[in-house]
Amino acid sequence: MSQEDKERLKLYSDYITGILRPTYVIDCMSTWFSTDVIEKIKAEESNGPTQAASFFIKHLLELEERGWYQGFLDVLEATGYTGLCQALTMSDFHHIEALDHPKRLLKTIHSTVKNNITPSEFVNHFTDCLMSREIEEIKQEITNKGEIAGAEKFIDILLRSDKQEWPKVFTLALQDEGHLEILGLWSDKERRSVAENVEEETSAFSNLQYSVIPEQENLDYSECSSVAENVEEKILQYSEMPELENLVLSAPAVLSNQVKNVIPKINSSVSQSISTVKLRKYQEELAKPAFTGKNTMICAPTGSGKTLVSLVICKHHLECMPNGKKGKVLFMATKVPVYEQQKDVFCKYFEGSRYKVEGVSGETAENFPVGLVIENSDIIILTPQILVNCLQSGTVPSISVFSMMIFDECHNTIGNHPYNVLMFSYLDLKLNMPGVALPQIIGLTASVGTGKAKSLPEAIHYITRLCASLNIEVISTVKEHKEELAETVFKPTKSISIAPQRENDSFTAIMSEIMSETEKMAKDFYPELYSMSNIQNRSYGTQKYEQWIVDTQKKCCVLQMDDKNKEMRICSSLFTYTEHLRKYNDSIMINDDARTKDALDFLENFFNNMKNGSFNEIEQKLYNMFQDKLPQLLDISKNNINPKLEELQFILDESYHENPETRSLLFVKTRSLVSALKTWIEENPLLQFLKPEILIGRSKRNESLGMTLSSQKGALEAFKNSAESKLLIATSVADEGIDIQACNLVLLYEYVGNVTKMIQVRGRGRAKDSKCFLITSKGEEAIKEENNLLREKLMNEAVTVLQKEEPESFVNKILEIQKEEKHIRDMKKLFERPKATEGNRKLLCKKCKTYACNTDDIRVIKDSHHMIIDKTFKDRYITKKHPKPRTFEGYKKMYKIFCKRPECHEDWGVSGTYQGFQDLPLIKIEQFVIENPDGTQEYKDKWVDVHFTMKKLSTEEFLSSFSTCI
Repeated sequence: MSQEDKERLKLYSDYITGILRPTYVIDCMSTWFSTDVIEKIKAEESNGPTQAASFFIKHLLELEERGWYQGFLDVLEATGYTGLCQALTMSDFHHIEALDHPKRLLKTIHSTVKNNITPSEFVNHFTDCLMSREIEEIKQEITNKGEIAGAEKFIDILLRSDKQEWPKVFTLALQDEGHLEILGLWSDKERRSVAENVEEETSAFSNLQYSVIPEQENLDYSECSSVAENVEEKILQYSEMPELENLVLSAPAVLSNQVKNVIPKINSSVSQSISTVKLRKYQEELAKPAFTGKNTMICAPTGSGKTLVSLVICKHHLECMPNGKKGKVLFMATKVPVYEQQKDVFCKYFEGSRYKVEGVSGETAENFPVGLVIENSDIIILTPQILVNCLQSGTVPSISVFSMMIFDECHNTIGNHPYNVLMFSYLDLKLNMPGVALPQIIGLTASVGTGKAKSLPEAIHYITRLCASLNIEVISTVKEHKEELAETVFKPTKSISIAPQRENDSFTAIMSEIMSETEKMAKDFYPELYSMSNIQNRSYGTQKYEQWIVDTQKKCCVLQMDDKNKEMRICSSLFTYTEHLRKYNDSIMINDDARTKDALDFLENFFNNMKNGSFNEIEQKLYNMFQDKLPQLLDISKNNINPKLEELQFILDESYHENPETRSLLFVKTRSLVSALKTWIEENPLLQFLKPEILIGRSKRNESLGMTLSSQKGALEAFKNSAESKLLIATSVADEGIDIQACNLVLLYEYVGNVTKMIQVRGRGRAKDSKCFLITSKGEEAIKEENNLLREKLMNEAVTVLQKEEPESFVNKILEIQKEEKHIRDMKKLFERPKATEGNRKLLCKKCKTYACNTDDIRVIKDSHHMIIDKTFKDRYITKKHPKPRTFEGYKKMYKIFCKRPECHEDWGVSGTYQGFQDLPLIKIEQFVIENPDGTQEYKDKWVDVHFTMKKLSTEEFLSSFSTCI
């Protein structure tokens, strides 16, 4: 056996010498090697690890002791060479050989990687991939010799790694750390190699390269003209899969080996189960028009399994393509949590099939060329704005590249919604180029809506126009199998609970006094205050008052006086007054829906944050005025009970008393109320057992930064799967598409919208005997909800009328509407916005009117980010560490920048690193006033609305204006 082991060792010696560092294992080989031999092998390492490994193998082959080979394998396993150990044990080096290609690529871009990555941050991604000793050596090299030496050490270790997963970890690390240009080089070269070996991919490569390079050329960096995606590796895929109960997506489907009404309880890890799912009869009825190739709007209740229907339609479409043609299906979801959920479902359903599924959302699109993903995939899951951007940039040449487009929550195809913008492109092709093959359209919705319709003809008109927007031929609803639908989908019973208002609301009375006094102070300072806005009859504690503040601040931005110092002083002061009024207004609204304690905590937090800065004279007066009232407010907050909360507590208490396994969704309108109700529940001895989770949007709202995508996923998973969390408090982010099958109690806390929202939110309750409560103290809200119930009946009647219409007549009517809408769009294009004019302008801080920069010093990066190249700009702002640093399109924001004037400190934008350069400021136009050459001033809250010219950033300016990171 010993001779066979030696022959095996000789056979695989080249693999071993390319991986093994003998110093890592030699001390564990003392059973077979003398101390003298061990020291010689260690000394040989000075000639390089490959030479030392050859010397090590030479001495191994000289061993005659029994068991030396198994001992060598055991040492490899124990010291971390798991890949090499497995290959030698199995005599299979397939996985080791697969690493040759990425290692060659890494050698090719060695210099670029070495000079751009920060190994002290980068190595943290490899804690589960590299050996702990390797990581320690990298960190030690950084400490002793610096980052460049550490990067070289890191690369050398990767080039000798036996870990199968390191190329994927490397790709993800490049993505997470924002090294998009390296990612482009890395992935492009890998793609080139694949294209050389697979003939059919060569043409795809050349097309994809064309679609991506222009985006890089906008930056004027010729060395970065490469794509950033690996056609072999699904690095966009989210690995977690939903439970099969959620896959069947609410309505329990039928497995081929099960009785019709049995709900399958199958673990999500069992992929083969999903492929055996069959549609129920009513689901087949919904899908039937789509199977015949018709553009179909599937309208069915929330929880009826529309996603499963779309999966089967997708599969049928791909399998039934004519010979010589290949299908490409696009599925779109409007919200990122829903996108993540549906992507997981599609990946699971088609796992093991010949169809490749990929997904891109706003979270990942900035790091990967979508054109490449689309070109190399059969099924693509997107958020619609991604495709809008790609069509506008030319990354995706035409909407006709798809053979089918599925619109989840298709009722959103109105106005300027991305769905409608995409359909504008579709309809332009249809009407301008009749011969072009267009994708089949599938729409999914629980409610088509009625708009502002008050009569049946108006409702029919609204739905017809929605169908025209989507080029729909058939509205598919359940008609023949209604009994099965009723047995399967549980419609929650709806109740409206009107709670009384506080009998004596002393908090609102005192805050109204403070607001009145603050307004008086502002008016004394600037007598024309009330004439600045046309919004009148505003009440404290209302949304209308918030609108007055917004309008007043906008008018303040362009207020002009001959005395510029006076103008600056007045604008800055009015911003201070109105910002305080905004907080007071918010506190009254919080008090109306939550506890007085929560409203007071909100205000105290505001003033405490303000104290951390520097008070100006006005802020000091306002602070003192609040402090004078604080003892009264604290006293009020102790016993000021909110009847609405009592009603909410009563419903929760009753529901969990009847059914301790109840799962509840609580919808509210604002993030501040989410926080307040969560705190109230956690501090309430009777409700603490609910252990609430929260779900809010990701974008920033005033001071609220929102939830990250991972936090959203975590909250949903905790609520779906944890036995502890029994309640999810959410804003509108959860009212469409989120599948939480176990939910049987939906609570709408002053949460009323249109009929579509009512149906969507009510449908979140999917378990049997579900209940839905609207809790409100406002009679008008109750009336609005009752009207929504009437509009739902109106909507159903209108759909029935349209379904009875002759198909040819319906299609002709749709065509006429499409022609009419296209004519309107074409006419609007004739009135294009004025062309950008030459000439320098000044940007002034919108709050204090101090000079910030010149428009001639603005440079545009990637058509969307606006950088100031003036080196003196940094003298006019201060920086604070960004509370949520992240990387987007290669730019890593590190700091927030603020107006330097102590009495202002208005938020101007961010500063960060890009392309290895540091302290690059990006500004937000809505934070500035534009002063034209003639002295007039303008305020624009979007870059797209400005009329002055801006240059793209050139390499020369970049190098001369900014310093590289150390």
